Amino acid sequence: MDAIEERKVYRLVLTGGPCGGKTTGQSRLCTFFENLGWKVFRVPETATILLSGGIKFADLVAEEVYKFQENLLRTMIQIENTYFELGRTSNKNCLIICDRGFMDASAYISKEKWDRMMRSNNWNPVELRDNRYNQIIHMVSAANGAEQFYATEEHSCRSEGVTLARELDYKAASAWIGHPYFDVIDNSTDFENKVNRMIECVCQKLGIDIGDRLSITSRKVKFLVSGPMPPDTAFPAFQDFEVVHHYLQCAGPRVQARLRKRGQNGRWSYIHTIRRPQQHGQSIEVRTQLSHRDYLNMLTQQDDAHFTIYKKRRCFLVNNQYFQMDIYKEPSHPRCKGLILLETYTSLTGDKLKAILPKFLNIVKEVTGQPDYSMFNLSLREDWNNTKKFCYSLHDQDDADVKTNGHSQKMINGKA
Repeated sequence: MDAIEERKVYRLVLTGGPCGGKTTGQSRLCTFFENLGWKVFRVPETATILLSGGIKFADLVAEEVYKFQENLLRTMIQIENTYFELGRTSNKNCLIICDRGFMDASAYISKEKWDRMMRSNNWNPVELRDNRYNQIIHMVSAANGAEQFYATEEHSCRSEGVTLARELDYKAASAWIGHPYFDVIDNSTDFENKVNRMIECVCQKLGIDIGDRLSITSRKVKFLVSGPMPPDTAFPAFQDFEVVHHYLQCAGPRVQARLRKRGQNGRWSYIHTIRRPQQHGQSIEVRTQLSHRDYLNMLTQQDDAHFTIYKKRRCFLVNNQYFQMDIYKEPSHPRCKGLILLETYTSLTGDKLKAILPKFLNIVKEVTGQPDYSMFNLSLREDWNNTKKFCYSLHDQDDADVKTNGHSQKMINGKA
């Protein structure tokens, strides 16, 4: 494989509410990746470019506002495409930071007008949300959790009060619900750590070893949820997806590889994930977006020791916390019947962690790091008591055979 094929082009949207730290975060992210030897392009915010020309929404009638938003999106797509093309022809790894993205505009227009705009321009919002960008990071407004730092004086196009800023922050985050790699960076730490958490999020998704350059403050936590599912009306705004996982054959026992097919309304995206042993205290996962053709080619490497995993994935926001809930579906191993798992990323622990969990779900217990709830183990065809493939930990597989195997279907279903 030559150097051109090994290059990475990573399209990141940095979004958020007013006074959330986007400008500072973008600058710091740019410096960080340039120091790694990457080429960094920063796509300017299209709305700021247009509004700085003297446009005032108060002076526009409804149809003019509609046409402005439509032309804003057309302009945004063209500007982004220019940078995306530069990224493809760069001779370095390339990070493209978009100051807001396509779906942000939906926060400023009614659903009826948004749907009309999508139809009249033949735009597919699922395609433009899920496949156009590799990752979305939402920087929560200082108006929500850091009110003492909220200010509008230094931004020529910003005049929102705290209440309106909170509303816009929620709408901006909700617009991206459902993107496969959507992270919300809240104000639970000071601003320096907030920016570090944002940079860390990007590095984790890219599989970059950051060593001790950034303090790691957040972790993925997982919870077992007991059915039956509450009605859809109990949830805040959500997006549902069909997800299919295939595990692939690997050369080494300490490596896991899988394919993911994720879709909504007949539109699919494809991801190849390689999970490698621990490096400098971190679990490294490298994700690569695939074309449909590459996905079909890689399916020929499927590992027959694993069932294909089928899920319904529900994505939603509660109190600025982004959750993914996986509802396992048939066909699958009986151990997966009725299984529902809830995941989120947070730096909170104990009672503070419990306080942010959705109250409308029957959460049985936390199962973070428990091998019985690992998708790798859940997909194994063999009974856990009779297999040597059970993975107690990605980093401890060498001594897995000497540990006691004590699993049961009752444990999986959260029953006594």
